Amino acid sequence: MTKSNVVSIIMRVVLGIIFVFHGVDKFQMGLSNVEVWFSSLGIPGFLAYVVAVIELIGGIMLIVGLFARYVSVILIVTLIGAIITAKLSAGLLGNGQMAGYELDLGFILVLLHLVITESHLSIDRIIFNKRNP
Repeated sequence: MTKSNVVSIIMRVVLGIIFVFHGVDKFQMGLSNVEVWFSSLGIPGFLAYVVAVIELIGGIMLIVGLFARYVSVILIVTLIGAIITAKLSAGLLGNGQMAGYELDLGFILVLLHLVITESHLSIDRIIFNKRNP
């Protein structure tokens, strides 16, 4: 296994952990509260439930490496939606009341990397019986 493969695994697992924590946080705040916040931003409230599940389940799937490419694409779409609907008006670095979208851009770049690279030490590798060339 190359250094690049090790770094890809670390990026996948750490980003998965971050998404799990974001999903759990939404559940702990109460999805009804998140729904109200989404509605105040002009986002349909039911998307609070969708985003929470995507973050939680998607994060777990990244950690274990299950369909990591597809999950990464879904998370990229989710992050782009968050930037456009909630964070764009705060600017890149935020406005003192709300975080900017600089971290979201970093996460998108990591997820793009995961879309184009092969998952090592993953369930995908076991399921599809992929071997190093």
